[in-house]
Amino acid sequence: MNLPNKLTLMRVLLIPVFLVFFLIPGIPCHYLLAMIVFIAASITDALDGHLARKHNLVTNFGKFLDPLADKVLVMTALACFVDNQMIGVIPFLIIMMREFMVSGLRLVAANSGTVIAAGFWGKLKTAFTMVTIIAILVYLSFSGDFNSFSLACADTIDRVCGWILTGLVWISAGLTVISGWIYLRGYWKFIDPEA
Repeated sequence: MNLPNKLTLMRVLLIPVFLVFFLIPGIPCHYLLAMIVFIAASITDALDGHLARKHNLVTNFGKFLDPLADKVLVMTALACFVDNQMIGVIPFLIIMMREFMVSGLRLVAANSGTVIAAGFWGKLKTAFTMVTIIAILVYLSFSGDFNSFSLACADTIDRVCGWILTGLVWISAGLTVISGWIYLRGYWKFIDPEA
């Protein structure tokens, strides 16, 4: 197994570690640890593709597992945020439905011998969603792990942070819709019922 595939596999293995840290409040600084694991997994995402292309190490295993690992990592974090009521279920469902749609479209296109590479909007959506998830984890770490908002103005800080984070989540959902529409429009021929 080459290095890019090992990095992708490491990302998959970090997902349950992220879950353990996020979901078990008895672990000291559990949100901070979850954030560190998520950032490490995100770095492997940037590295594996770069190394695979640079050193001509692209494999079918990597083509299969890399996008799957990305989706599972992001959806796991977002599902955790829904569970602790940091984000609403509607943007979560929008993002999840887009991921299913693009994955299905890629599968149909692959059966026709076409590989659908990530485009600009897809990469932007992924990067922005990762930044949003990290921002939420930073907030949870400050407010939950360290109680840094235990000031006289804590309610105001909480409210402003809530607005900012909600805005980031909805921008992520908007980018998700845009990128999904672009994929659908660009590769409609593979699923066109009239064809």
